[in-house]
Amino acid sequence: MIKKVYTSAEEFKIQNSELGNSLLYSENTDVLKLEFKIGNKIIPNRLACQAMEGCDGTADGSPDVLAKRRYERFAKGGAGTIWFEATAVMEEGRANPRQLYITENNLDNFKKQVEDIKKTALKTNGYEPIIIMQATHSGRYSKPYGTPAALIAYNNPIFEKENPISSDRIVTDEYLDRVGEALVNGAKLAEKAGFDGVDIKCCHRYLNSELLSAYNREGRYGGSLENRTRLLRESIKGAIENCSKDFIVSSRLNVYDGFPYPYGFGVKNDGGLDFDVTEPDWLIKELYKYGVRILNITMGNPYFNPHVNRPYAQGGYEAPEHPLEGVARVLNGTAKLKELNPEMAIICSAVSYLGVAAPNVVSAFIRRNKFDFAGFGRTIFAYPDFAKDILKNGGMDKNKICICCSKCTEIMRSPGGTPGCVIRDSDTYLPIYKELCGGKN
Repeated sequence: MIKKVYTSAEEFKIQNSELGNSLLYSENTDVLKLEFKIGNKIIPNRLACQAMEGCDGTADGSPDVLAKRRYERFAKGGAGTIWFEATAVMEEGRANPRQLYITENNLDNFKKQVEDIKKTALKTNGYEPIIIMQATHSGRYSKPYGTPAALIAYNNPIFEKENPISSDRIVTDEYLDRVGEALVNGAKLAEKAGFDGVDIKCCHRYLNSELLSAYNREGRYGGSLENRTRLLRESIKGAIENCSKDFIVSSRLNVYDGFPYPYGFGVKNDGGLDFDVTEPDWLIKELYKYGVRILNITMGNPYFNPHVNRPYAQGGYEAPEHPLEGVARVLNGTAKLKELNPEMAIICSAVSYLGVAAPNVVSAFIRRNKFDFAGFGRTIFAYPDFAKDILKNGGMDKNKICICCSKCTEIMRSPGGTPGCVIRDSDTYLPIYKELCGGKN
């Protein structure tokens, strides 16, 4: 069975049929042109740029040259939502020395970045996108000065195996209280900078996400579901209370980790790996009570089991399933949560592997109210004007699509790497790839 990104609808249909027609498909993609209202804000269409880190900020955390170039390309690309990349709210929580980091001292630089995105988009497309800043603490993936400096919620033998991280790197409840305060302050700074909203990041095993599976942690942030979700819930509640009523407060939320209990969220405690909606559904309902009206849903861990959240044609290991099965898990799992929470607007993930079939698949789901927006991640590095082509032409150009080769990830994992598309944006990123990754195939 082939494992490559689809360059024709027929390729996808044949493969989807072989795998039991697990994904919906629609010939008509007009639903992606529809506006959507969140509070008093109008989102121009149903296409979203996901938060994709460029690791290319300045030492003080401001957007640098490559970051500015990237967001200019996204702005021109036509997506109705730009989910602005992970932006640290505490220095020790930066994932690398060049991760964006918002503070009072560099606020004007973020204001300028938001203004530039809006002006460029308005001039190019005739409308401004909604821009959501992702506020983060990288937790176990913290590397603020270039060397690993993990801050963890608990030791996880799936990751650590026989080498547990020193207990002094397990964050205290008091430290988590301070993280919550920093996330709320990050939301206030995001509003001052002109962002339309903030995402209290809770995905991909960063600190907030790791707490969701802290079943065996003691104290106020571990054990019960209420405790494990405390940092996320209280940060979101604080952001809503401290920002204006028109400011969107959201989360990019991991609803399934792909690890067995007690080390993974979104599974039963029977040792299996099947997605269980029980706890994610409870959490989504709680967030709705607080005033959250849009969530960005994801699964898996890009560092450990990337086949779950970003199915690939070529990657660091042979995936245990066909990539289309990974796509189906994410989209159908997201659809189940939407069914249980019809009033919550939902953005999907994991569609880049679908290639030219992506607009047709997500249109079919949206038309049936199985989610509301299509979020594109790796695609936007390769094909920043994907939305413009979909909205104008009803589909994507097979010569522009992301081929899911994982080279952008290779760059990101390399010290000092600033990831981008080696294949479609080769003038800028092929030299970086050759320098850092040795030009590996």
